[in-house]
Amino acid sequence: MREKLARWIVILLLLVTVMGVAAAWKARSDEGILHARLPEHGGWIPGDLRATVGQPLTIRMTSDDVTHSFAVGQMDMQAVNINPGEMSEVTLNFDRPGKYTFYCTRWCGADHWRMRGTIEVSGAGMEEPVKYEPPLYLRLGLDIDAEHHAQFLPSQEPSAARGARLEHRLPQQYTSWEYYISHSPSSAWQELRNDRSLSDLSDAELWDLAAYAWAQHSPPEAVQTGAGLYKENCAACHGETGDGEGVFANELAGDTHALDGHATTTPTDFSDEEHMLGAAPAVLHGKIIRGGMGTGMPYWGPIFTDEQVWALVSYLWTYQFNFSMEVTQ
Repeated sequence: MREKLARWIVILLLLVTVMGVAAAWKARSDEGILHARLPEHGGWIPGDLRATVGQPLTIRMTSDDVTHSFAVGQMDMQAVNINPGEMSEVTLNFDRPGKYTFYCTRWCGADHWRMRGTIEVSGAGMEEPVKYEPPLYLRLGLDIDAEHHAQFLPSQEPSAARGARLEHRLPQQYTSWEYYISHSPSSAWQELRNDRSLSDLSDAELWDLAAYAWAQHSPPEAVQTGAGLYKENCAACHGETGDGEGVFANELAGDTHALDGHATTTPTDFSDEEHMLGAAPAVLHGKIIRGGMGTGMPYWGPIFTDEQVWALVSYLWTYQFNFSMEVTQ
């Protein structure tokens, strides 16, 4: 009996030893590998990487569940697909110190946007580090969390082309960048309506003038860029037509996330005139870069360049204005 028990003890010890060696081997083989997982299962592991200016950083990656992808915000690079059971690799070069955000571009669920990590880059850069500057909405003193309702709404879709025919009547101040970023279309229309020199124009004609003024800061190339960014990053929640009914919209409505306890809200409907025409462009810009503070709207500041953010804003106005310069009746 004792001999049999001793044998079992030896076998158990051998099993423990083998399992320990296997675990150590796996840990050693996983060293230096970036694992991608669904956000509820950990997201990026590890979530923080280190790099040095001027020294290439090679990252080996694999997925532990579904297909993901890897991209670094504000860098000119193609996203790298990461497939389950396969190894992907990317080499990055940094010429400036700072903290960079990497993220997944493949929609895998309502929590997809939580798949973000950081790369801390140290060393002396080729350029001086960018100095911190408060975001535009703070510099303008705008509350981007306040409700913005348009007091005046158009009776038909405002047309930039029809507005262009009245261009000679539009005071120059309404086409300036400073005016554009700080005023909502509704407030611009109200000021135009109160301008005695324009008293002979109809309400619809003044809305066309507002559309023309907004079109001056929404050139076709910016709208096209914004459309691409929207389709890739926003449509899954806000819908392909901007109606707030994307494929993940129902999952977001009133959902309480175990990760942080926040309750998400229904995505914004960009086709809602009252909501959109009451918001200044700087408000939309602020919402994009800062996010919705627990509502489920992710922050895109570390991901998009400022030019890309403004391109997105330009595209969002197409849900309210017809920017085509083809004249219609």
